[in-house]
Amino acid sequence: MLPAAFLHDIGKPFVAYKKDEEDRIYDEYSFTDHEEMSYQIIKNWPFLSDYTKNLVRYHYLIRDLEKSKKEDLPRYAKKYEIWEKLDEDFKKELAKFMEFDDAGKGKRRR
Repeated sequence: MLPAAFLHDIGKPFVAYKKDEEDRIYDEYSFTDHEEMSYQIIKNWPFLSDYTKNLVRYHYLIRDLEKSKKEDLPRYAKKYEIWEKLDEDFKKELAKFMEFDDAGKGKRRR
C-alpha cells in the first residue's frame, strides 16, 4: 500500500479544473477522474506491482459509487460494473486504503 499512497494522486495536476462558481470564489479545484490519470502515468512502470497499480486506479471507486448513487449520476452504472468485477479481498483493501487516505487528510469515516 505504501507505493500506492505516494502515487495515488499523481494525476491531479493534469485534470484540475474549476467546476463551478463556488470553486472560483474559494479558489478550489475539482479533480474528476484523477485516479485514472494517475494510473495512466504509472501503468507501464515495471518496478510497480499490479496490486499497486490497481490500488492507484481504483482508490476513489468506493467514494465515487457513494456520490454518484446519491446524486443519481449516470456514471453510477459504469462504476458499479467495475466494482462487481473486483474480487472481495481487493474490495476490502480498497476500503482500508480509503480509510488511510481519509485519516491522512484528518477525516474520519462513520
